[in-house]
Amino acid sequence: MKTERLFKTPLSDKQARNSELNHIECNEGRTLLESCPRRIVFELTNKCNFQCIMCGREAVSFKTRDLPAAVVKACSPLLPFAEEVTLHGWGEGTLHPELAGILEYLNTFKLLRKYFVTNGSTLPRITQAIFAHHVDLVALSLDGAAPGTNDSIRKGGDLKRELRSIRKLLEEKERRGLDYPYVNFVFTAMKRNIMELPDMVSLAHSIGVPEVKAVYLTIFNESMAHESLLDMQGLVREVFTEARERAAKFNIKIKLPDIQGECDAGALSHKPCAFPWRDLYIGSDAYLRPCQSSAEKLLDTALFSGFEEVWNSDEMQRLRARVNDEALMSVNCRHCYHSSCANWNLKTSFFQAGREFAPEWGQSKAL
Repeated sequence: MKTERLFKTPLSDKQARNSELNHIECNEGRTLLESCPRRIVFELTNKCNFQCIMCGREAVSFKTRDLPAAVVKACSPLLPFAEEVTLHGWGEGTLHPELAGILEYLNTFKLLRKYFVTNGSTLPRITQAIFAHHVDLVALSLDGAAPGTNDSIRKGGDLKRELRSIRKLLEEKERRGLDYPYVNFVFTAMKRNIMELPDMVSLAHSIGVPEVKAVYLTIFNESMAHESLLDMQGLVREVFTEARERAAKFNIKIKLPDIQGECDAGALSHKPCAFPWRDLYIGSDAYLRPCQSSAEKLLDTALFSGFEEVWNSDEMQRLRARVNDEALMSVNCRHCYHSSCANWNLKTSFFQAGREFAPEWGQSKAL
């Protein structure tokens, strides 16, 4: 099951035993788990300083929230078992006012990988925290190899500025003689930029970034429908082939989504999903959600005595029982667009316009 995989680094005995048990419980479809989550995802904030043209944030209205650091610390009983903490969601997580303190706290749990996705704008002021608190992976979102392309998509972005920042980060990594952070580029492929994907590979090679990951554009607003790569398999195949060839030439790791019509999920609503067994996803409003790509709010975490109780709550057990059952899964799961689980044979994976695709961030009792 693809979604069981995580970024690999050494594990403690406790983590390894938990991981093995979690795999068994997932494969057996158990709903009440003895294992703890292997990954905890904190949406630190839903604030963002960009207005990217394709982002679902631009198609919804909501109040901004910062997840209290106390919620992160309340997960302490689960953190020794987890392999990874991801600081990512609908906002730019690095804007959280207590980011450095949160990273410092998480770093007290040895061998716990720390990972975030960023638009790159804050890198100069958080570089010290990245090294001081051992951030293992930094994913930089860029949507064009040329400034005109990237900056027209990522409103507020500046390709030249972001590349300067990542170069300095990599130079500092080398100066310190460290093996972290691992850096990759994340590229949202759409009609206006897909031809630049091979050049993104060359760009990564030129500055020492070892990996490029591409995801398809998801349409959240009809005004972006003309940018979709739905039913454009010929173009996609041609570009993906060139990108793979260039990646092989430069020894760059490349991750690409399935070609439409060739996804092994066939006609299923989505690929087999391991998230309810593997991940605990906490939104910036302190509500539990199935994953980032679901509008469903399972429960208010503040109403429970601890996160061990949240992990095996009735809501989580129902999610495990239903998520891979075509007859029982929720509407959000049926129209999955998560990059790891979506069935790219289906139009619904490309188009979410007119659907409830994002949560209505609320007021948890934790706030």
